[in-house]
Amino acid sequence: MNKTFKVYLAGPITGTSYGEANEWRESVKEDLNAVGITAYSPMRGKAYLSKEEKLADNYSDHTMSSINGINVRDYNDVKTSDAILVNLLGTRKISIGTVMEIAWARVFQIPTILIMEEENIHQHGMLTFGNIVVINIHEGIKAIKQIILP
Repeated sequence: MNKTFKVYLAGPITGTSYGEANEWRESVKEDLNAVGITAYSPMRGKAYLSKEEKLADNYSDHTMSSINGINVRDYNDVKTSDAILVNLLGTRKISIGTVMEIAWARVFQIPTILIMEEENIHQHGMLTFGNIVVINIHEGIKAIKQIILP
């Protein structure tokens, strides 16, 4: 029986539109699924936010979008993943949630691929140390496949 591999798709959500937060994740998910890797998005099950043009950090009227729901599920997703793929391209503000996910992955010794430009606001040794850094999504997907697949 073949092992099912799991990759968590991290990246900024607060301040982005629903489309911005979801589109790249759906594209990466399709690419990884094609080779037998299951990708988990923190946006799954949140279609009720689809009209949002600027996502808030939490929505207390929705259990899985409340601060506790987000933290419990995202923590579990990172903890149970074989790797995480972090898209930080074009970010203009530090993403505290994404930084937390990178730290959780480090604690659990989960391979982490960071996608960001050289001058990205997240370019800091505390985040890049021990992680693979690439400059585009294509290279990030390629790195995930090389880490995960036999």
